[in-house]
Amino acid sequence: MFKLNVESCLKLIFILSLISIISAYFIEYILGHQPCNLCLLQRIPYVLALILVITNYIFKKNEKFILLLLILVFTFSFFISFYHFGIEQGFFKESTVCGLINAADVISKDELLKQLREKTVSCKDVTFRIFGLSLTSINIILSLIIIIILIRSYIIHEKNKL
Repeated sequence: MFKLNVESCLKLIFILSLISIISAYFIEYILGHQPCNLCLLQRIPYVLALILVITNYIFKKNEKFILLLLILVFTFSFFISFYHFGIEQGFFKESTVCGLINAADVISKDELLKQLREKTVSCKDVTFRIFGLSLTSINIILSLIIIIILIRSYIIHEKNKL
């Protein structure tokens, strides 16, 4: 099996996160598939990962701390994706997060009526699939792979310090 040093691991996480964010926006804005609220939440860990990796390259300190934060971020990504997958499959009921409308956009009753007329995407509706998998299922797999890579990199980092 191959061994990843911390720098290679962080580069890989950066590339995977960047591709994930670009893909999400491409599917939304170019292909026209509207995301639900949980889909939007699932983007946050990838943006945080980009910020953390860039921060690490700027300051060149605390690689151990960055790795631990990334493990935490992608663990959150895994659980939110697993929850979303459960909603898609009917294992869980849709939560209130799925139906929330941004309250900052509702200024008047006319705006409220306009938003009520717009079709919101349900968290249980899968509007886009790749190879028969929903983006949520792909995110579960990708998050798990990233967590494993990060844990292996953390272990190698700790062994090299001894």
